[in-house]
Amino acid sequence: MPAADRVVLDPAVFDPFVRYSLYNSPYPAHDTGCAVDLYRDPDRADEDAPSPVAGTVLETTTRRVPAKEYAEAEDHVLLLDCGDLVARVLHVDPVVEPGDRVEPGDSLGRMVRSGFFAPWVDNHLHLGFRRHDQHLLRAGGSLRLELPLAVRPDPVAWDGVGRVAEVGETYVLLDTPAAGTGWTGVAADGAGVLDGGLAHYTGGGLHDGRDGPVSLLGYEVGTATDRTVTWDGFDVLANGERVTGLSLFVAHDSPGVKVVCPDHGFEVGDRVEVSFCPSDDPIRLG
Repeated sequence: MPAADRVVLDPAVFDPFVRYSLYNSPYPAHDTGCAVDLYRDPDRADEDAPSPVAGTVLETTTRRVPAKEYAEAEDHVLLLDCGDLVARVLHVDPVVEPGDRVEPGDSLGRMVRSGFFAPWVDNHLHLGFRRHDQHLLRAGGSLRLELPLAVRPDPVAWDGVGRVAEVGETYVLLDTPAAGTGWTGVAADGAGVLDGGLAHYTGGGLHDGRDGPVSLLGYEVGTATDRTVTWDGFDVLANGERVTGLSLFVAHDSPGVKVVCPDHGFEVGDRVEVSFCPSDDPIRLG
């Protein structure tokens, strides 16, 4: 993994995880895909955080985070020396100490439900990389990440309609689009896979797509430049009612869409049709 402005991730990074996103976050590290959030199977009984990289622990730092009733009061930053680069891992209460050597899959500690998470965000690891000569603890400055061929997502077409498969207080998870094979995500119209909070965050990503206008369900949702998409101003509707947005990610085998909709009245099995409409005051959370 050479020290450069862009880092090609090792496929082994993704082995313990079932979902990932480079853009589904309001924080600057994700603005241009300079960090990846890695999600474990939500049905697992434990909260173990496997290391996505091989390296030697340089430092662990504890930080207070925004107070949320559903979250812990502290989060942590782990720095691991990976040779040419330093890996930054967040959202883990570490059991490792400086000087410890870890290999991919070794336990780093317990996953933390951080106050940086919105309530509909599942627990995950945040991974980014810096050169040794960079500031290692500052929030911004990580190198842009590139996906290895083995985990680049295949696009799965979606018509905007699905049944509710899972209900949370602030979201529902749909059973569509249909499960693919390997790493898959929601296909944009034309080419590429969409990634990010559409459109409650200011931007998202388009994996393996083209620069220029980006559309979904026949509606132009933004403009892509070098993989990063700036969303246009519009509202997301579920059965004609305004909702916060869509949480889009890349998943192994099943990319089901998460509709972010606090105070919803949906139940498992309900039919949901997603659409878009122009807005002068779109919902923006960051």
